[in-house]
Parts: sequence; C-alpha cells; structure tokens
Amino acid sequence: MSDLGLFMKQLIRRPHHVVALAPSSDDLARAMAAHLTPDTGRVVELGAGTGKLTRAILARGIAPRDLTVFETNPDFCDCLRARFPGITVHCAGAETAAGTVDPGIGAVISGLPLLSMQALTQMAIVGGAFRMLARAPPLRSSPTPTAPRSRRAWLRNLA
Repeated sequence: MSDLGLFMKQLIRRPHHVVALAPSSDDLARAMAAHLTPDTGRVVELGAGTGKLTRAILARGIAPRDLTVFETNPDFCDCLRARFPGITVHCAGAETAAGTVDPGIGAVISGLPLLSMQALTQMAIVGGAFRMLARAPPLRSSPTPTAPRSRRAWLRNLA
C-alpha cells in the first residue's frame, strides 16, 4: 500500500493516532535529514508515521541499528518494522522517548506538528529531546503554520 493510502486509511480508522494532516513530502524529509552523516551516531525520530522521514534518515548513511523511532499508531509501527528491518520501533508516544532511550543521542528529528499540541505535551517532548542529546542540537522539527503566542515564555518553561 502507498504511504498516502496507508495514511488516509489510518486517519479514518484511528483519527486520534494520526496527528498530522498529511504525510511528510519527500522533499521535506530530505531537507530535515540533510544535516545527518554516518558520524552522527544514534538518531531518534519522533512521530515516524509511514516512514518518509525514516527513509531519508537511512539514506543519509545512518545505520538501521542506530535509528530508534517512536510512533503511536500500531499499524504504522507494523509498517515501519516491515519496511525498515534493523531499526528499533517503539509503539509509544514521543513524550516517552527520554525515559526509554539511553542519553547520548546524536540527533533528534521530529515529524510531529508540535505547535498543534497542548503546551505541556510540547514541553515534555522538546524537553525530553534535549535531555537525550549528547550535546546541544541538532534538534529538527517539521514547520508548522502558527507559533505559540509567547515563544519566550514557552522556551522558559523548558528549563
């Protein structure tokens, strides 16, 4: 089944497990993964969906054993395991990643529409991502149409 077909089927069957309006485009996935190299080390992907970004991450030379993905939709998780042997798939929310993955991650990439989520969920996900990283970013997230009312207040709450 195509990415779009699988995505639409899950959007109808499990609307609470699909938080994006459409799967990421190939161009967006390549742009988000462009900074990765085989030397990046372990990578965590949040909100793997149908695997568009997963494919782009692996295409940058990240070894499957070094890629851990988090996805809440069980059918997407099954698809990811079938399409990308060797990656680690956690069928769990992104907010659980920091408690699941050992620290020292080289990069965290999120395909989640973070700004459409409640502020506490945003802070749990982004704060957890920073705790997993071996050093300061790269932390990449897909673009969103609106920004929080007070970005400065939002960032203060991450500390």
